Amino acid sequence: MTTAVAVDRLNFTYPAARRAEKPRQVLNDLSLKVESGEIFGVLGPNGGGKTTLFRILSTSLSATNAGVARVFDADVFSDPSGVRRRIGVVFQSPSLDGKLTVIENLRTQAALYGVSASEAEPVIADALARLGIADRADDFVEKLSGGLQRRGEIAKSLLHKPDLLLMDEPSTGLDPGARRDLWETLRALKARGMTILLTTHLMEEGERCDRVAIVTGGKVVAAGTPSELKGRIGGDVVWITAAAAENAATLAGQLKTKFSIDAQVHDNSVRIEIRDGHRFIPLAVEAFPGAIEAITVGKPTLEDVFVRETGRRYTSEAEGDK
Repeated sequence: MTTAVAVDRLNFTYPAARRAEKPRQVLNDLSLKVESGEIFGVLGPNGGGKTTLFRILSTSLSATNAGVARVFDADVFSDPSGVRRRIGVVFQSPSLDGKLTVIENLRTQAALYGVSASEAEPVIADALARLGIADRADDFVEKLSGGLQRRGEIAKSLLHKPDLLLMDEPSTGLDPGARRDLWETLRALKARGMTILLTTHLMEEGERCDRVAIVTGGKVVAAGTPSELKGRIGGDVVWITAAAAENAATLAGQLKTKFSIDAQVHDNSVRIEIRDGHRFIPLAVEAFPGAIEAITVGKPTLEDVFVRETGRRYTSEAEGDK
């Protein structure tokens, strides 16, 4: 398979905004590889470095540190024009003009790419048909639902026939139905040979990707198919809420001693990875009467993979990404 995106030991530091502040490193030896024809998700909490990576790959942010970033055969830093010819970009913030119709937005975009009106019309017609919005071409964008606007954004990004579609948090602001429609659109684009790299903080979107890289603190902490990553846990995940928050650490120690298992403390909860978790629950409740307020068991999720790899719950980073 052809490598669509190759990032190797990429670093990026934002300079201090004020004298009293220090420079802030948001990418720290980050490496990942995206194969041609796949939907690849960069998954992580807000502030983990996803948007900075997106901005670098889309050539909207220049390098300040060492590292390699390539899109197909073009180097992001030394050949940004070559990269731009190969990519379509859908930003998190809307970029369509609400006062124009859908087709007027697309014609404007085509003109910016230097495509003549005669050449643009069949390309625009194909993009509208591909995204299922040909019947809304003459509607004003501001009158469309969030899901239809997002389709318009994607159509706009495809006018120059890119090989790679970059999307930053594409489902932001969409309701569940619109999110489902978005993913049907992405799968249809993949079926036509499109490579898609998207960033997201939503675990359910990570589950829908062919492969995913979990990013936090500017690093990739785990990468693979969702099934591969969840398979690393090799059992059920049990969460036990202690009757009193200050007793969580004590309860974890007692569980380790009683059952010879590893138990992690997160706030007032104890997390355990164990086979046949449903059989473990009555044993734990019986062994420590009154010490347990609640207990749940479930199959591993990508959030469980995050907790396992980082030792902490899935929340936003201390400092926001840019």
